[in-house]
Amino acid sequence: MVPINYDIIIFKEDETYLAYCPELDISSCGKTTEHAKDMLKTAVKLFLEEAEKMGTLGDILEESRYKKDASGRWIPPKLVATESISVS
Repeated sequence: MVPINYDIIIFKEDETYLAYCPELDISSCGKTTEHAKDMLKTAVKLFLEEAEKMGTLGDILEESRYKKDASGRWIPPKLVATESISVS
């Protein structure tokens, strides 16, 4: 499998923690933040493995704004900030 880096954003809904990878638009959940992160890691790994088997991994990563560096490693887009904003 191609190694990649990705960001994780964690939300809490009631008693469940949701872990979200914005670059790949993949999410998973767990009973704790660590459990949610572990579940997301598994989901991302399975997604990448299947995309690689189907021959679509490069297209998916490019569409997700990943770039290849000089060594051929996939570099993720940079998550710059997250904010909580309200509208009245």
